[in-house]
Amino acid sequence: QLQLVESGGGLVQPGGSLRLSCAASGFTLDYYVIGWFRQAPGKEREGISCFSSSGGIKYVDSVKGRFTISRDNAKNTVYLQMNSLKPEDTAVYYCAAKGGPIPSLRIRDFGSWGQGTQVTVSS
Repeated sequence: QLQLVESGGGLVQPGGSLRLSCAASGFTLDYYVIGWFRQAPGKEREGISCFSSSGGIKYVDSVKGRFTISRDNAKNTVYLQMNSLKPEDTAVYYCAAKGGPIPSLRIRDFGSWGQGTQVTVSS
């Protein structure tokens, strides 16, 4: 059974950093795209980054230059390093998986989701 578990969220001051982890089980990352999404209070869920099985990477403009996605195949885990965090980055962060090699940030393309981890950026 395909399962995704996020971890690493927490409370951080503006300008700080966090690293989120998305541990996959029941499948290997070789054939899937893993995406990171977030949903802020009162807002729609948005895709912010993805790492495809072919090595393709996407970022939404609001996180470019601050967030870095990476993958550790040996641990079957995808990471999201978040630097220079801003209060507007406060949200529940989710990872999700889609089959195939084509990177995407479209929510409807992803069929398997983790439970989410809360990130709060506040002084």
